[in-house]
Formats: sequence, structure tokens, C-alpha cells
Amino acid sequence: MRPSSHKVLKSRKLPASYNALVMPFVLSILMSCIVSAVATLINAGWTTGFVATWPYAWGASWLVGFPSLLPVLPIVRRIVAAIVDQPTS
Repeated sequence: MRPSSHKVLKSRKLPASYNALVMPFVLSILMSCIVSAVATLINAGWTTGFVATWPYAWGASWLVGFPSLLPVLPIVRRIVAAIVDQPTS
């Protein structure tokens, strides 16, 4: 009998200590994807050149975005904590 997919996925999770690296990694991929697509559309328009230009723009922006998020994210968390009430347990 095969194990359920829930157990297979659960056993392959990274330890919680990786959160500080995985969260900015995923965030930088998504944000650079969106921002580079918008910037490429504004500058090149929706042409056949978009498909050729956008992946390069995405890669270049991600190479800057991911390392930038690592030192900036703790600062952003402190700013948000100063502005937003924390939930009480």
C-alpha cells in the first residue's frame, strides 16, 4: 500500500530554520517576475520581443532582488511591527 500524499509531502519539508532563507527566495522569485513583466510591457509593449526580453529581465532582476531581500526583510519586519498592533494571545 502506498503512503498518502499528505505524509509524503510532510516528510519532505525543510526544517523551520530554513524559513529565513526560503521566504525571501520565494518572495524574490514572485516579485521579480511581476515587476519585470510590468517593466518589460511598459518599455517593449506586448510584441513578439516581449517573450524574448522578459526572461532576461526577470533573471537580472531576481539576481538583484534575492540578495537585497536578505538584509532588508528584518528591517521591514521591525518597521511593520512598529506600525501594526501585534495580536494578543
